[in-house]
Amino acid sequence: MSVPTRSLRNVALAGHGGTGKTTLVDELLAAGGAIPKAERVETGKTVSDFTEEEISRKISVHTSLSHLAWKDCKVNLLDTPGSADFVGEVVAAFSVADCVLLAVGADVGVQIETIKLWRRLTRTEMPRFVFVNKMEKERADFDQCVADLADKFKASFVPVVIPIGAGAEFKGVVDLVDQKAWIDGKETAVPDSAKAAVEKARQKLVESAAEGDDSLIEKFFAEGTLSADEIRKGLAGGMKARKLFPVLCGASITGAGAACLLDFIRYAVPSPERVVKATDLDGKEVERKVAESEPTTCFIFKTALDQFTGKLSYFKVMSGKVAADADLLIAREGKKEKIAKVYTCLGKKLEDTADLAAGDLGLFTKSASLRTNDTLHAPNAPTVYPPLELPTPVHALAITAKAKKDEDKMNQALQRVTEEDHTFLISYDKETKETVISGMGELHIGMILDKIREHQKIDMDTKIPRIAYRETIQGKADAEYTHKKQTGGHGQYAKVVLEVNPIPRGERYKFTNAIFGGAISKGYIPGIEKGVIDAMDAGVLAGYPVVDVEARVVDGKEHPVDSSEMAFKLAAREAFRECMRNAKPVLLEPVCNLTVFVDEQYLGAVLSDLSGKRGKVSGQNPIGGGILEIKAQVPQAELMRYAIDLKALTASTGSFELEFDHYSPISGRIAEDVIKAAQAAKAEEKKE
Repeated sequence: MSVPTRSLRNVALAGHGGTGKTTLVDELLAAGGAIPKAERVETGKTVSDFTEEEISRKISVHTSLSHLAWKDCKVNLLDTPGSADFVGEVVAAFSVADCVLLAVGADVGVQIETIKLWRRLTRTEMPRFVFVNKMEKERADFDQCVADLADKFKASFVPVVIPIGAGAEFKGVVDLVDQKAWIDGKETAVPDSAKAAVEKARQKLVESAAEGDDSLIEKFFAEGTLSADEIRKGLAGGMKARKLFPVLCGASITGAGAACLLDFIRYAVPSPERVVKATDLDGKEVERKVAESEPTTCFIFKTALDQFTGKLSYFKVMSGKVAADADLLIAREGKKEKIAKVYTCLGKKLEDTADLAAGDLGLFTKSASLRTNDTLHAPNAPTVYPPLELPTPVHALAITAKAKKDEDKMNQALQRVTEEDHTFLISYDKETKETVISGMGELHIGMILDKIREHQKIDMDTKIPRIAYRETIQGKADAEYTHKKQTGGHGQYAKVVLEVNPIPRGERYKFTNAIFGGAISKGYIPGIEKGVIDAMDAGVLAGYPVVDVEARVVDGKEHPVDSSEMAFKLAAREAFRECMRNAKPVLLEPVCNLTVFVDEQYLGAVLSDLSGKRGKVSGQNPIGGGILEIKAQVPQAELMRYAIDLKALTASTGSFELEFDHYSPISGRIAEDVIKAAQAAKAEEKKE
């Protein structure tokens, strides 16, 4: 039997790596009776981290889904990775969550990934709250953490649960709403030693709760206090409206604070009930209520490939109910999809269920047609939900199989990865003749390749991809070329006189027939243009394509018998090459817009590095939390290892975004090195 929408709570756990999210999930599942006991990451037996790479590396790589029952609610938990290399998994979880729990270490406070996540959540107007974890750690300081949050994010953070002691003296927590303590996993009265702190913190909580709901303000001013239920109402309303951000605490390693956290999720986290924007099949905007009474629609937010179960399609029911044996349509192609079975899951453990109501999360198995970002809808409710807004990959490598016979096997394995991970891309660059893979960082790509090597037994080589340089001219020039060849029978003859001129950057190419008097028949002009295009594609300086050039045919000569389109094509090709050599040819390199996000303590090192990379910094903007946004334009050739360089410069805390902007001329030693490298690459190709 499905759980009603109003009783569902979808919570994504996010935060900097090492803040204890995975262990916390296990403790919550144990507290809710979903599992017999909580495990630790070190054991390799946690519900969330169940893949080989997660168990061996002891980090979360994928978003996992699990659930539990708490009183009258079903709580869906999405445990997300803490590393920026796996941000695609975080984006997928956020797209279907209705609230986010941000985990912060009591001993370290707000870290860089927390700040970046906060910015992402602010952009999407997502309700969120904070769980200060690891109160048992040395140097744990709850008050300092709350102050750090307020300082970094300039928002109203309100403790709902406070600790009893810290570090070695940590005993448990106090729920300020009910004024009850939890010590050693048992509910008890508030110790005398904590009463003064509880009274002070509860007064602030009451004031904040009153501000969270306008209907409570009058009562608070009249009576100076609120009941426990009114506090809960104020917290729920304030968090949903993002007027306040509740803070809880505990120690996931011992389970301290788990019961208080689940109580809070039950009363304060919003249910999925709301109106969602989508489009119909013609792209016209429509609205869908997340309600059981509506026609069925659902969104595929994640795909996984399991060696035993096959393809897993994770979904959120956006409206109506999804039931086993239902017939739905895939909006992308209008194809009918028979839903054989519907599952919920506890990590890797699938649980068969008859149906799931609007707002719930589940998965389908073995559907070859379904992809991440697909919308499924009932025939009477044509709907398309917006796709995940994923960041652009920032680290690229050219890849080849060491053995030629493994090339197809390698490409198939890489393509399978792209089905699961939309932040991993594979492409073939016709210009450089390289297969290029792109991802969110060195760790991201490295783990994918390690898995392929181990499972497919393929040896692969990787290197920095070749840069797609261009060639152009800086001056005008003219040249003529006569192609003459005599063989038995008809010969070959064509004379072409060309002029070349530079044109504005980005216009690429212009061809003009400027012949007067019929020196060359019109029928041969297309052959001349083909010859010019061939010469432009092959380049002159280093074999890179020529751009931003006008070629004008000004004169020529033909033979009544020996001329042909091919002869004029060959003559035009050589005439263009001669023109290029005389028109001050120059190499062009791609220049990118670079946006870097760094902690202000690393600003000097990053700016110095950008200067050494021939970068031009255009601005530095503080974006809150001690983080600076640096905008610059940098040649692409200098950024091929920037994911690695920035990691080293900022103790793995910096991040960046990249997009191509324009081509710019290069000369001197830099150009000479590019030409030499291109010549060496050509020589290597000939050997092969």
